[in-house]
Amino acid sequence: RLSRDIFRLWRRWIDLIMATTAGIAMRAAARRAAPVFRAPSLSSSAPLSSLSPRFMSTYYTPAHEYIKVDGKIGTMGITDFAQAALGDIVYVELAEVGDDYEKGEAIGSVESVKAASDVYAPVSGTCTEVNEALNDEPGMVNAEAEGEAWFAKIELSDEGLEELEGLMGEEAYKEHCEKEAH
Repeated sequence: RLSRDIFRLWRRWIDLIMATTAGIAMRAAARRAAPVFRAPSLSSSAPLSSLSPRFMSTYYTPAHEYIKVDGKIGTMGITDFAQAALGDIVYVELAEVGDDYEKGEAIGSVESVKAASDVYAPVSGTCTEVNEALNDEPGMVNAEAEGEAWFAKIELSDEGLEELEGLMGEEAYKEHCEKEAH
């Protein structure tokens, strides 16, 4: 555990040194973003918590992570917007299978030719699987960020299911990206 903490501190130090304008802007925008978003297409008479997670299966964070939910299992990674801002991905650090993660906790990291950045858990839960293919081909993230290049599968805790309410739907995320691009 100590060596893992030291590695994370070292990674954060490298992140500070290697951060570029795109990486700095991406993190700054995520910090400024409001904590709760709702997709505009949802009826205001039905709270999101009363809907099945399959009603809106893909959710997004202000820091450009996504999670595709099917029942209590979420497949997560970074968005296409994030990979474009980072540039050519050269290394991906994956989560540990079996570990519990809280929403907002670093679950892995990604390094590009421009910057290094932590990847954060979009919701609370337990990592059940990681995409081992990214160890050999991290560049897959540039080609299929929201498809075959997923980072981890998370079994959402009860708290994690509730946390989905605080994430953005597709339309809200598109608006978020448009604001950030200007």
